[in-house]
Amino acid sequence: MFTVLHLADFALHAVLRTESAPAVLPAALFTATGRKSVVLAANAAARAAGVEPGMTAPQAVARCPTLRLRSPHSAAEGEARAALLAVAFTLAPTIEDTAPGICTLDVRGWAPTKLPAAAHATIAELSRLGLPATAGIAATPLLALYAARATTDVLAVTDTTSFLAPLPLATADPGDELGAVFARWGLRTLGDLTALPRDEIVRRFGATGLAVWNRASGGAPRPLHPVVRPQMFTASLTFEQEIETLEPLLFILRRFLDRLSLELQAAQHVAAEIELTLRLEDETAAAHHFRLPEPTADPEILFRALHTRLESLRTETSIVGLDLRIVPTRPLVRQPGLFETGLRDPHGFAETLARLAALVGADHLGTPELEDTHRPDAVHFIPPAPIIPPPAPPALHPPLGAPLRRFRPPLPAQLEFTGERPTYLWTTHTRGEIVFQSRPWHSSGGWWQADHTWSRVEWDIALAAGGLYRLLRHDQAYFLEGEYD
Repeated sequence: MFTVLHLADFALHAVLRTESAPAVLPAALFTATGRKSVVLAANAAARAAGVEPGMTAPQAVARCPTLRLRSPHSAAEGEARAALLAVAFTLAPTIEDTAPGICTLDVRGWAPTKLPAAAHATIAELSRLGLPATAGIAATPLLALYAARATTDVLAVTDTTSFLAPLPLATADPGDELGAVFARWGLRTLGDLTALPRDEIVRRFGATGLAVWNRASGGAPRPLHPVVRPQMFTASLTFEQEIETLEPLLFILRRFLDRLSLELQAAQHVAAEIELTLRLEDETAAAHHFRLPEPTADPEILFRALHTRLESLRTETSIVGLDLRIVPTRPLVRQPGLFETGLRDPHGFAETLARLAALVGADHLGTPELEDTHRPDAVHFIPPAPIIPPPAPPALHPPLGAPLRRFRPPLPAQLEFTGERPTYLWTTHTRGEIVFQSRPWHSSGGWWQADHTWSRVEWDIALAAGGLYRLLRHDQAYFLEGEYD
């Protein structure tokens, strides 16, 4: 049993699927962009307006003033072919790239009762990717192709003779010379031709006649030329017109990700990293390379990750092309620890961090970690951990001493000195006579870097009215840094 996926006017739909304009608008594919170019293919809306293959551009526009004129685009056709094969691999492991817009699948492992529903799902997936297709199911590849061309959805051939009999003779492609002979004989359908004895056709027309008669009878089962599953998950496109806004760029990226996610799922892989290179008009490039917080093959999550990072994109010139690459990995299979706490939505968390980084800068975002220095409040930011480990056990010998409740920011202070000893304190928090002070502690560091030099002088003081405080001198100014419990 074989299934054929058929895309009529493949080259036209390959170009249209790269545009965000509605597919219902009339469009036609021309041989070139000049006035002498002729129509190669037209979509349903254009045909309804009177546009037919062979018309010149002025004739077609006269019939349909709103017609969109498009020319063949090899890169778009290559991307459409890859999308067709990616969807076909979800239906069968053995597929053949028979011709542009035609894919033949060996579906002998499917139950006949379940195959039509699966083919319907495949057609729906292709339609979602911007590729309107039909499917035929039959005992031979050629018969399945005839069925796909004869339907607007899915057609399963159960009675070969009754299906082939009314089809026009041109379906078997007899050629001009042999077709003229058959027309003089009064043969109009495939049934008319197969009603004649095959041996008589061979005796009169030789191997050519035999080939036509075999095609008219639906052909015979044949081994397929299988397509190898893709080993690299990449997509590339050069735009016919430069892109200056984010919306059309995101539209193309979503098309790419839908196809790449299907290839990942068929290969039983997930995406670990994304590499995006935008080629600019001034022959430079803007590269974006980032690792996903959690490997996935969900196209929605992959698209959100790219969208978040491109929201703040600014380029000096227009975008003329893009290259997208996904670094695959095996799905993560891991049993979490009993006391570990993972993020409920690691991708949503990563998107939030990316948006915050765009607002405040990547250097000001993360989890604070103390630096190995005596400078108070010296911290740097590290990326948040996707899994929060269990709390560490308490120290064997915990530090002793009264805890200091620090004022943030420190309170400006005014002091009265007797000699070099502070004797009275004024702040917005408290005031009073200083009845006790510890000797001052001097600390400094960072002298080897001009922009990191620091110096501090600290006292611990007690006021007559009660209270233990830490007094700080920094940059020739005094502050009350905190209060001891």
